[in-house]
Amino acid sequence: MHWKVGRVKITKIVELETIGSTRFILPLATNDEIQKLPWLIPHFATAEGRLKMSIHSLVVETPTRRIVVDTGLGNDKEGRNVPTWNNRQTPFLETMATAGFPPDSIDTVLCTHLHVDHVGWNTKLVNGKWIPTFGNARYLFGKTEYEHWRDHNAESDKAAVFNDSVKPIVDAARADLVASDARLCDEINLIPTPGHSPGHISIHIQSDGEEALLTGDVAHHPCQMAHLDWSSTADSDPVQSAATRRELFSRYADTPALVIGGHFSAAHIKRDGDAFKFMV
Repeated sequence: MHWKVGRVKITKIVELETIGSTRFILPLATNDEIQKLPWLIPHFATAEGRLKMSIHSLVVETPTRRIVVDTGLGNDKEGRNVPTWNNRQTPFLETMATAGFPPDSIDTVLCTHLHVDHVGWNTKLVNGKWIPTFGNARYLFGKTEYEHWRDHNAESDKAAVFNDSVKPIVDAARADLVASDARLCDEINLIPTPGHSPGHISIHIQSDGEEALLTGDVAHHPCQMAHLDWSSTADSDPVQSAATRRELFSRYADTPALVIGGHFSAAHIKRDGDAFKFMV
């Protein structure tokens, strides 16, 4: 699946798709509540009110850069809280290559934040050692985000993610720590969107008068556009994440900007009373 934004091309590479197994992340999104939002069906939920979500990477091609935004779960990882996220063996890199993006062709990896399902393919296991998957790329981590997880990873699951998917990139001298509002190139700048994690960033793309917004995990699902207070169980600051949703969605509502989520596909934000809806 891909989209054009001026001279920028965005391609979604899916690692994992789920339907309805998301209550642990959005406990308030019951089937009954979702059915009250008919605009979610069929693109973002089933007729029964079950959420459709995915774990995916977005490859962003500008005239000068080839960027992978977020890198999913990865293979061979251990110590994850979700059992099926451990010891995965999927053809994700082959899927990327078939789509025209072999790992060595990527020059930049950009993580919106450093949670387990956004950093996994940063590294791959080779002869018992975690090495950068994208050998020619610089990896961009938000400075605020990196320093938080560097200093707050005492829990075993957080330590596992940091030690197998983040630290090896730094140790290999492939990481660049960037400001949350950095400008990456002519077409791309970062937007600080804290709340889901302390240094979470979203990505604004502008080219030839067209624009797009890659939200990362500001919202895990478009139902949170209607219910801004439905914060994810994974949000580090649920109050701040709700405020960030309102601010970000207000900025892009009723504009032509194409919006793509960290776990959902593309549409446009429309105002709907005091909240928003997401219309394909």
